[in-house]
Amino acid sequence: MTEKVFKSGFVAIIGRPNVGKSTLLNRIVGEKIAIMSDKAQTTRNKIQGIYTTDDAQVVFIDTPGVHKPQNSLGDFMVKSAFSSLHEADAIWFVVDASMPRGRGDDFIIERLKEIKATPIYLLINKVDLVDPQTLLDIIASYQVEAPEWQEVYPISATEGDNVPQLLENIISILDEGPQYFDADQLTDHPERFVIGELIREKVLQLTRQEVPHSVAVVIDKIARENEEKIHVQASIIVERPTQKNIIIGKQGKMIKQIGTRARQDIERLLGDKVFLETWVKVEPRWRDRPQALQTLGYKEQDY
Repeated sequence: MTEKVFKSGFVAIIGRPNVGKSTLLNRIVGEKIAIMSDKAQTTRNKIQGIYTTDDAQVVFIDTPGVHKPQNSLGDFMVKSAFSSLHEADAIWFVVDASMPRGRGDDFIIERLKEIKATPIYLLINKVDLVDPQTLLDIIASYQVEAPEWQEVYPISATEGDNVPQLLENIISILDEGPQYFDADQLTDHPERFVIGELIREKVLQLTRQEVPHSVAVVIDKIARENEEKIHVQASIIVERPTQKNIIIGKQGKMIKQIGTRARQDIERLLGDKVFLETWVKVEPRWRDRPQALQTLGYKEQDY
């Protein structure tokens, strides 16, 4: 009787901001582990999602959207994104079917051309938003001055179109390997990190202009108060007093709305009732201060 072969490997997901990388990762693992919003640069760290079957385990690395850095945090994000390419057994380059190929895509493609031994997939996301002819034109535009794609997959991360077939294909090319994580583990990030990201997501969704990009979240405490409730204390960090005022809102309405929405997601994550307390603190120019970046979890060893 032939012994069953178990396959495993790492897949980096790269692309411009807002092309749907985090949505795709959440679709694959079946839970929200990477936050989503319509703001660019939502993902700041490399988020690892884990997909496990009886025969295989795939560790997906969702990278920050590649953009032109405006500060030290931006530099961290771009370095983090490109470092993942050297860790991966395969690369998924995600583009938006509803947007023409742009300079940001070309910048990534030039870096991908330098990678010789790793299979690179072109994923055309958001195909549910375009007609067939537009899709064909987009695919054709990515065949010019581009790497030799392992496969081209039109997908919809939101609707799930073609995602099962994509997963089947990626598993087929992986080598035999160990199971790195427990079968029921969905991410390598601790709960504290994911909880902070869920709170930051609500700030991104509810605020406008420069506020979302100036926000970081620190989880100060997670403790079980009794058998029925978990107490979470979090600090929302901003750069200016005016941003603090916006997040708190008139008569505290905005911070209350942020807390209510975040608490609902945290309760789904932890499977328990949660008492969430939030404070807003001002740390001037934290995005340009290396020590502040380290303190807030953006560490050089992460890329």
